[in-house]
Amino acid sequence: MAISGFGRGKGGTGTTAMSNANTNSGASGQSSASGIGNLTAFIDQGSEFEGKLSFKDTVRIDGTFSGEISSDNTLIVGESGQIHAKIRSVRIVISGYVEGDIVATQQVVLHKSAVVSGDIQSPSLVIEEGAQFNGAVRMSSDSASSGDTSSVSPIRSQDAKPAGEKSKVS
Repeated sequence: MAISGFGRGKGGTGTTAMSNANTNSGASGQSSASGIGNLTAFIDQGSEFEGKLSFKDTVRIDGTFSGEISSDNTLIVGESGQIHAKIRSVRIVISGYVEGDIVATQQVVLHKSAVVSGDIQSPSLVIEEGAQFNGAVRMSSDSASSGDTSSVSPIRSQDAKPAGEKSKVS
């Protein structure tokens, strides 16, 4: 049975709920508005884990995790989530705190409450107004598989000139 419809649970118990998805169990297979699908594991607020986390479906972390995370689907870091890890996933949605390098093969989304410190590699990056990001970004279709962590050089205001204006070389 898949776990779906988890709220933030302000009065949560601090427990960890985990369940395996069984596609033959009659689960509705509903998707949320963001197209993420059902959760198969949930690490609730107040839980702390350390080590290597590997999963195939969607996982939401609202607790604390340190180590490495790898996924074949979607990782969701809730508003109370505190992650200190190297992350590799298909899609990563962050509303909490992440410290560490992130590699996504499809997309990284930083919601307005996100605080991220580390480099991001992804062909698609969405940053909502209010999100905090400190690191380098590498965006290309092959960036997730190449392992290239070089950063993109920022454009300085003096480098940008209006059309038709020549730059001075000193």
